[in-house]
Amino acid sequence: MALSSSLGAAGLAALEQRLQHDLLTLNWHAKPWLPQRMHGGRPVVDVLIIGAGQAGLAASMALAQQGIAAVLLDRAPADHEGPWATTARMETLRSPKELTGPALGVPSLTFRAWFEAQWGDAAWSALDKIPRLQWMDYLRWYRRVTRADVRNGHAVTALRPRADGLVEVDVRADGADTATTWFARRVVLATGRDGLGGPQIPAFMEGVPRTRWAHSSDVLDYRTLQGLRVGVIGMGSSAMDSAATALENGAASVDLIARRAEMPRINKSKGSGVPGLVHGHSLLPDVWKWRLRHYIGAQQVPPPHGSTLRVSRHPNAFFHFGCAVQRVHDTPEALHVDTARGTFAFDFLILSTGFAIDWQQKPEFTAIAPHVRTWGTRYTPPPGEEDAELRDSPDLGPLFEFQEKVPGDCPGLDRIHCFCYPAALSHGTISGDIPAISDGARRLAGGLAGLFYREDVEHHFAALQAYAEPELLGDEWTPADTAQRVIAPAGAAAPSSSAPAPSGSTAAPAR
Repeated sequence: MALSSSLGAAGLAALEQRLQHDLLTLNWHAKPWLPQRMHGGRPVVDVLIIGAGQAGLAASMALAQQGIAAVLLDRAPADHEGPWATTARMETLRSPKELTGPALGVPSLTFRAWFEAQWGDAAWSALDKIPRLQWMDYLRWYRRVTRADVRNGHAVTALRPRADGLVEVDVRADGADTATTWFARRVVLATGRDGLGGPQIPAFMEGVPRTRWAHSSDVLDYRTLQGLRVGVIGMGSSAMDSAATALENGAASVDLIARRAEMPRINKSKGSGVPGLVHGHSLLPDVWKWRLRHYIGAQQVPPPHGSTLRVSRHPNAFFHFGCAVQRVHDTPEALHVDTARGTFAFDFLILSTGFAIDWQQKPEFTAIAPHVRTWGTRYTPPPGEEDAELRDSPDLGPLFEFQEKVPGDCPGLDRIHCFCYPAALSHGTISGDIPAISDGARRLAGGLAGLFYREDVEHHFAALQAYAEPELLGDEWTPADTAQRVIAPAGAAAPSSSAPAPSGSTAAPAR
């Protein structure tokens, strides 16, 4: 939705003034209090956040409230952080428009305030779901008004925790041939849905030429699919988005192939969205953490109503159920996809098969991957609840920190905090999804503030001892002539009650 007139720009300017006043009255950007660390003559970054999407921005803003400055690194060019303007293909967000997302409890920082300032209350009432690209515009505005320190075009190529309280981070900036090593006290991974891995590619794709297929998360010009027979493996949200985009770009046909016998219809994760779970998931016994996450995953989240209609309105879209894929083989004429119900022929295949925790897809984590403790080490589920994604999930500490598989093998590993989707089993969905991202960011920021104080307690105690700002100047009172006020000198017995009253006083009447 474009700005209708200069009135929209004026409304946004007024909102920004209100926001700055709100932040002022909340004392949001607290006074910095951490001592500056140096290493090799260079300043050490207190918190280095990898990823400047909505999770990274929320974490940065929450840290600012604690008086802690963060630097955010993102490999994407400015204004293209996260998936919204690149690989996401839904028309609208799936979250209800009323959710406050990364606003951290500040009304003037919400999407609704941003929207109404430009288009008014009536337009808000008429809005059904938030358009995807409009959400990206909001995040661009959020970055600007929160003054987030984002360094675009900065790709992290290696992480190496150290035993001396620092983490080495190799960063290649703006496509440089060599990397520069940064030093940070804490590193936060705000790397999204595939934060510790990447696309999940089924074994049946082995040997299929990469030119004939793509994962739904790949950057792909869907105009190249015009006139082609396209197969989509999967029937979830990303499958619908990919299928609709292919159809809208002129695909000759799109066949969606699902292993399930029927489409799931109930979004079980929506039924779990209560404050008690947001704040209490990390407190649950292991058996309940696992049971909840496994149940939601096993039930599968259905694609949104509107996304499904976006596909089914095309007469050349076909939904196939009970078609477990057995083999895909390449022929000069087509890709032949053997399924439980027969063989399909496609010119191009799109895999909507989700993501996996797969450290091999993240070479920048090579130094830490072998040492991260996982839930597969921590917990053995009962028969019937086995789950590869949960098994491979990192077993995180209370502040999203990685823990060592073997204590002492990777000193400093706990200085890296996993504030992305794979934290869900340990902490619930508070580190990536819109509904509770502010809760996760506040938990992380407050916890880091406490850790920093504990690490620097000697410095802070010395500062306390050296603190000498007078509360009183000494001229707020006049010392009394004590001798005129006491009834007996120090050390002398006080006069008895029968002694005459001092001269000038009036004896109390007898009762």
